[in-house]
Amino acid sequence: MTRTKQPYPVAELLAAVRSEIQAERRSDGQDGQKVSLSGGRLVSSSAGRFEYVFICKKWDQALDGASVLVRASRSRGLWTTAEASRMPDGKVRLIATEELAKPVSNVQIRQDDTAGLVMVAERLESVGQDDSPVRVESAGWMVGVGHPAVARDADPGRWVSNWQGLRLNPRQRLAIEQALASQVLFLWGPPGTGKTDVVGHIVEGCFRQGHHVLFLAPTKVAVDQALERMCDLLEAEDRFPEGLVQRAGDIEVPSLRDRYGAYVDPAQITARISAQLDESLTTTTDTLKNTRAAIALHDDLASLEQALASARTTRSAAVTSKETAEKDKLRAEADAARLRLKMSQLGTPSGLFAKRKETQLATLRGELAQAEAASHGARKQAADAEREAEQAAADVGELTGRVAAARSRVAGVAARQVLARRAEALQKQIDELDQQRRKIHDTVRSRCRVMGATVAKAVQSRKLLDRVDVVVMDEAGMVDLPSAWLAAGLAGKRVVVAGDFRQLPAVTKGEGDQKATEQERAHSRQWASRDAFHAAGLVSASGSVRHDPRLVALDTQYRMREPICDVVNVVAYPDAPLSTGRDGHSRIPFNPLVDAPVILVDTSKHRIPGPDHKANTVNEAVVHELVRGLQYEGVLPGRKWENAKTGERATDRLGVIAPYKAQVRALKGSLKYRFGEEYEGLVDTIHRFQGSQRPIIVFDTAVGAGKNPGFFYQGTGLSSQTCRLLNVALSRAQDHLIVVADIDHLRGHLAPHSEARLMLDHLESHAQLISADQLVPTRDAAQLSALSEEELARPAFFPADEVYAAVEWDIARAATSIELYCPFLDPRPVRTWSALLGRRVADGVKVVVHTRAAEEQRDDTAVQRHQQRIDELRSVGCEVDFRERMHEKVLILDGAVLWHGSLNLLANTGPTDLMMRFTDPASCERVTRVIDRARKDRAAWNPRQAAGDGSGREHQAAAPSTAPGDGALSPGDVVGGRLYLQVPYADKEEAKKKLSARWDSKNRMWYVDAARVSRAQAGRWLP
Repeated sequence: MTRTKQPYPVAELLAAVRSEIQAERRSDGQDGQKVSLSGGRLVSSSAGRFEYVFICKKWDQALDGASVLVRASRSRGLWTTAEASRMPDGKVRLIATEELAKPVSNVQIRQDDTAGLVMVAERLESVGQDDSPVRVESAGWMVGVGHPAVARDADPGRWVSNWQGLRLNPRQRLAIEQALASQVLFLWGPPGTGKTDVVGHIVEGCFRQGHHVLFLAPTKVAVDQALERMCDLLEAEDRFPEGLVQRAGDIEVPSLRDRYGAYVDPAQITARISAQLDESLTTTTDTLKNTRAAIALHDDLASLEQALASARTTRSAAVTSKETAEKDKLRAEADAARLRLKMSQLGTPSGLFAKRKETQLATLRGELAQAEAASHGARKQAADAEREAEQAAADVGELTGRVAAARSRVAGVAARQVLARRAEALQKQIDELDQQRRKIHDTVRSRCRVMGATVAKAVQSRKLLDRVDVVVMDEAGMVDLPSAWLAAGLAGKRVVVAGDFRQLPAVTKGEGDQKATEQERAHSRQWASRDAFHAAGLVSASGSVRHDPRLVALDTQYRMREPICDVVNVVAYPDAPLSTGRDGHSRIPFNPLVDAPVILVDTSKHRIPGPDHKANTVNEAVVHELVRGLQYEGVLPGRKWENAKTGERATDRLGVIAPYKAQVRALKGSLKYRFGEEYEGLVDTIHRFQGSQRPIIVFDTAVGAGKNPGFFYQGTGLSSQTCRLLNVALSRAQDHLIVVADIDHLRGHLAPHSEARLMLDHLESHAQLISADQLVPTRDAAQLSALSEEELARPAFFPADEVYAAVEWDIARAATSIELYCPFLDPRPVRTWSALLGRRVADGVKVVVHTRAAEEQRDDTAVQRHQQRIDELRSVGCEVDFRERMHEKVLILDGAVLWHGSLNLLANTGPTDLMMRFTDPASCERVTRVIDRARKDRAAWNPRQAAGDGSGREHQAAAPSTAPGDGALSPGDVVGGRLYLQVPYADKEEAKKKLSARWDSKNRMWYVDAARVSRAQAGRWLP
């Protein structure tokens, strides 16, 4: 094997991939499932291999035998790669590549999402070697290197069936003609423009030209949807049942599995050829697994026996030590007795030889002291030895029982040497069977002319097809640049790149890694996050598209009604607006609630203030009522309907999209209550809706509180994530688009040229406008008693002056429980409400008041007053629970009725604006869960101690202080209650927003309030 110099841009791509790996191992892995392990101990170690055994209470089978990442619980350090497997006794064996930081008693593990990136790095490193499958010329086309031929096929009817009769518009025909005659084609397919059909005909034509085609997409669903279309076009071919079109990897889309699974799934094709071989391989694999489990029993027994032998040795040594010490004690006591006798015989010094006797007595006293010291030391040594012997005896007893149990498990099991030989023979047999199976797979693979796979599988696999002439990459806007470069390099003759660079971008972490340098983040932005359209020079720095012969843009969409398309054009395609090729009719039954193509529901005047921008209770209520109204009109199935026809099910007609997972969870819970069951795919994030379309789309913008609207709305420009994500959300709608937004809040926080602001401007001018109170009623307390249970279950607003009477009515009706979250307590409201709460306790209702602890008050007088209020509540039977620095103001009744807003029921400052009343057990459970998750597991915050008690002593947790202005300050110092930070200029606005950081001009450093901002919160700007 020879190696040549790596071609451009392998070094740049490789550095970007390594940054992605580092970013993933630095991250907290918040999106992934974690498993906690405890009681860890190191079993063995050698170069690059450290074996640990842990106890696991709740195991995830997906991690068994998988590559995982591991780090100590509560650590913020790097994750270490390891392999995990569960042992027969339920313990988990972990084999790490590095020694884990001590102590290793408690760790967390999660799926190793870097495994695929490591494979990409290995593929890049191999470029230039003889065995590398990457053709540098075709790969280079993805970054604008080279001069690929661009032409048009004059007679595509030779390759595409019924060419003249196909319902294709001129741009679609141009794309197919150019693809079949060029070395490279970039196909820009905005939403609804028929890109999947065009790609299907391109693959059909390439097949009939005699080429072997590798079709790729970033997701399994995208692969399956396109492959199903290709099967429709090629199923009449003679060898189609023998695997002419195949799918590498699991089939995700049910329709492809049901219609063509037997013909495209290599496993099913292989199974038809050799079912017996598969059965033998399965049986042998199970036998090997059981054999290895038996070996593990022997290994556990050997480990316990070794520990038992060590304990016995320790006990024997301790007994011997005790016996020796007792002999030494007796000897020392005898010496002491002898010396005392001598001293008594000498008597009191007197007479002529008094001086000589005194000298003899002094000598004897010294010897006696030594003898007594020796006796004391021997007694102590004997006692220590006795304790050691007792502990060793206890260990021997425990280990003897464990050894006996282990021996009972091993009883009847073959000897370890026999099992080891058997395992070796079984593995050899499996290898032979697998080799035979691979030969069959080779035969099956040789019959394949069109292979569908994910991009990840293609770039990580050694060989999917014996020969690849054409690579067709769909949804390429979602593919990171290193993967796109490698995938294109698999093509021997032609590359077709299809997608929309203004829809979902690739998911990368390097450009957002706050622990990386700005230079590293910029490199990741250029060489990892960009898609092939940008890297090839088809898109300008501002995001506008360039005219280029390599690019064909589809310009007519058939999904959305024209008013919806107009919104999408304003947001995402101002420089290349789409025309509409469908009629203006709606496919859902006419109803007076949703009768316009585009509707804007404004929740500005019903905002419930709060710190969280990722969830919005008012928007949730609006969506709930929209769905309720559509159920009433017969557009959506009612609660617990079981016989809705295909096309009339909830997910056939409706999709609800939100930008943040917190709002998605809230909406899922609310609509589950509304429908009586949870519909998969009804509510989700924007990423999860990519590739879907529905007659009605509700886009919940979510934000309505907090200091900023969050990352989703931060970008500006046609290439920004904001533009791309908004495009996907809006363009899922076919007939009706409903946008729910707190317009005033968004306008107050969006950048002047934000695409989100452009969307609002257009909607306010062209959409049907609805206020939230047209969907969610505003009630007064007197109405409650006259409402039916159905009406009571509806979300409703209550003006501030009606809240107390309405809450009193609800409390009086509570049947089982009342939970009141109120951080502040004042005498008059506590006295007023205690009377009613006490009567409800007497009725058997459980009343719990959650408030701040007394020691959190600012001064001793306030502590005393707060404690008096607590005692008053307890005196009437209320339970009082303390929550550190809480700010939540919520009332939950019977786990089903939720009052949400500024309800400070037990304080003088009552509700200052609209309150919302919900009847939704799911919302109550979610709010309780969120509050519990926010609870601190540490001693209550004491503001008096944090601010100094007047004695000049700093809080215990403060770092060593220096005097302000003495020039010796360093980041991390706490001076006068200020925690000083190292904030780069580029981060100062973020530090100000997140931590309320301030600038100390005298010391020329940024600082925060050390009493309110922990070191963990400020860790990013600390040494």
